[in-house]
Amino acid sequence: MNDDIELISDGDGLAVIGNPRAVELFLVSEGLPARDLKLQRLGPALSAGAAVAQAASEVAANSGRWVKLTKESAEKVQKFGLMPSKTPGVSHAMVGQPGSIKSWLQIQKAPKAIAGNPAVLAGAAGIMAQLAMQQTMEEITDYLARIEEKVDDVLRAQKDAVLARMIGVGLVIEEVMTVREAKNGRVDEVTWSKVQGAPATIAETQAYALRQLDALAEKLERKTAIGDLAKAAKEVESTAREWLAVLARCFQLQDAVAVLELDRVLDASPGELDGHRLGLKAAREDRLALISRCTERLMARLDAAAGRANTKVLMHPFDAPAVVQSSSHVSVAIVDFHGRLGIEGDRRSPEARRWADAAMEVTDKALETGAEGVDAAKRLGNATFDLARTATGKLSSLITDRASGQSGGDEG
Repeated sequence: MNDDIELISDGDGLAVIGNPRAVELFLVSEGLPARDLKLQRLGPALSAGAAVAQAASEVAANSGRWVKLTKESAEKVQKFGLMPSKTPGVSHAMVGQPGSIKSWLQIQKAPKAIAGNPAVLAGAAGIMAQLAMQQTMEEITDYLARIEEKVDDVLRAQKDAVLARMIGVGLVIEEVMTVREAKNGRVDEVTWSKVQGAPATIAETQAYALRQLDALAEKLERKTAIGDLAKAAKEVESTAREWLAVLARCFQLQDAVAVLELDRVLDASPGELDGHRLGLKAAREDRLALISRCTERLMARLDAAAGRANTKVLMHPFDAPAVVQSSSHVSVAIVDFHGRLGIEGDRRSPEARRWADAAMEVTDKALETGAEGVDAAKRLGNATFDLARTATGKLSSLITDRASGQSGGDEG
């Protein structure tokens, strides 16, 4: 088979474009799970012109599949040496199986109509960005379901007007996403008008949730007594996950709005698509950084609380392990939350020291004092014994003298 395929990457995903049979063979041979790129959506949005018409024709003839770039999949495609394109942040390569060679190799050939046409490449990059965000949205849905947190229930349990508005915004965005699917990705002016005000409400709710997590971190920092710290840690454990769920929902809705924005720009102003894609990517990274800083501050307070509790295990055999256990549960929840949003990091949750371990440590320290410590203990013991014996002798003499005096008085 001499069919060549195009590889296009934006750093988050990989588009594999070409003859449907060649595309499928490449994905199977490289062990890459993929989903439909829906490249045909670009056709109606492309402007007129001979070059664009040729590109649109090739788009219609080819198949496109999208692969999420994880650490493993990125290593598999790295060998093909993708080169930067004229579209910022996007790289590409042509690969094929020339002759009898079984492995896929990069071939020195000018890019086809997809990567070779800036307008089409920008459109493909926009669709890839949408697929990456939709993948995250699906993972957040799985995250919320797996932790058995129904975010709408959490929101309804709150009386704050900010969170109440969030419910309505979520319902409207879900409705518009359904309409989008029915129109094959088209977002007209009427459809877009329904969600134009959504970003402000979502941002307001996100800020509210971040403040709540900061308040929990400050509460941990203020507590000094282990008993109070145990109560505060328990409260953090019971409420932090709810606010993480709210944050996850905010991020999910923000990604949904971004998907709709790219559709709207592709439909109304395709020439501005690439700049809008880059702007959305930068804004998304800023949101991730903000969320990461807040949750990492909370984890730092949890670590500090666990550290203080671990030093007080002997005196507080019940409260101290409870502090560490609560801290561990919340830290695990935050790490899981980070993974769903794509925040990188590697972390081990704190482990509580058992009371017996702490007692053994004290014993070991006593044994480490050596002979000098034993001798000192003996000297202290002997001195105490001598002092006690002297005091006992004096007390005995005093009693004897008093007894003798009393006897003499009776005789007289």
